[in-house]
Amino acid sequence: MDKEPQKAGTKHMSTPIERKPDWLKIKLTTGENYKELKNMMRDKTLHTVCEEAKCPNIHECWANRTATFMILGDICTRACRFCAVTSGLPTELDLQEPERVAEASEQMGLQHVVVTSVARDDLADGGASIFAATVLAIRQRMPFCSVEVLIPDFMGSESSLRTVLDAKPDILNHNVETVERLSDKVRSKAKYRRSLELLARSKQIAPGIPTKSSIMLGVGEEWSEIIQTMDDLRQVDCNIMTIGQYLQPTTKHLTVKKYYTPEQFAQLKAEGMKRGFSHVESGPLVRSSYHAHEQVKSSQRA
Repeated sequence: MDKEPQKAGTKHMSTPIERKPDWLKIKLTTGENYKELKNMMRDKTLHTVCEEAKCPNIHECWANRTATFMILGDICTRACRFCAVTSGLPTELDLQEPERVAEASEQMGLQHVVVTSVARDDLADGGASIFAATVLAIRQRMPFCSVEVLIPDFMGSESSLRTVLDAKPDILNHNVETVERLSDKVRSKAKYRRSLELLARSKQIAPGIPTKSSIMLGVGEEWSEIIQTMDDLRQVDCNIMTIGQYLQPTTKHLTVKKYYTPEQFAQLKAEGMKRGFSHVESGPLVRSSYHAHEQVKSSQRA
C-alpha cells in the first residue's frame, strides 16, 4: 500500500493502516435504538467520544442505549498521536451543556452515565467546573443513576480535581494510556507520573470514590512494561483497569506495532485480578468506558 503524501503543515508523517486480524472484525448494528440515539445527540447539540474518537464499539453500545458524553466541545487543545479527536484552539464553552446531558441521560433511561471531555488547557480550571455541574445536573434529574467521570489531568491542578470530586461522582477515571517509557511519544503534554499522582491524590481527597485507569496495547510496549503499569496503578490504589488494543484511526496517527490475541488479553486480565483490582476489563475491542456499568457493580461489591 502506498503512503499518502505529507501535506504542508501536518504534524506527523502519514503511515498506511495495516489489515486487522479476524478477531477485530466488528458486526455493525444500526437498529432503531442506534438511530434514535444519534438523532437525540444532534437535536441536543451534544458530542460523544463514541463518535469523535471513532470507537469500535459504537454500534453495540448505542444499540444498547449506552453512550459516553463528551463535554466542553469537540476540539482538544492537545494532539495526542493515538487520538482521532480534532485538535486546535477551542471556541466552545456552553454553560447549558450540563443540563442537556442530564436531560438526554433521562430520556435514554440510563442507569450509569459516563462523562468525559476534550482537554481544555485554555480554561483556568481545565473545565472542572463544567464536569462538576454535569454530575450535579444528572444527580438532580436521576438520583439513582451512577455517574462516572473520565477526566484529563488538569495539568496537575489539585483545586480542579477537588472541584470534580466535590460533586461526588461514583467513579473517577483518568487514563495513563500507555506504559511509562512510551508516554511522552504517545501523549501530548500529559505525563505518566502526573497521571499516577492524580489518581493517588484522588484517593487522598475522596478515599470512598473508586478510581479507574486504562492502557492501550500495540504501540511498542513490552509485556513486562504492561505488568509494571499494573503494579504502578495498584501502588496508588487504583481499583479498576481496562486494557484494549490500539487501532490506528487515520494514516496520520501512530502505526500499530503489534496485535495482541484474545488469549493474551485473557492472560492480562488474570494478572490484573491477581494484583487486587476489583475489576479488569481486557480485550481487543475494550475501551475505557466499555461495560462501564458492570465495573460499578464490581467496585461496589469489592
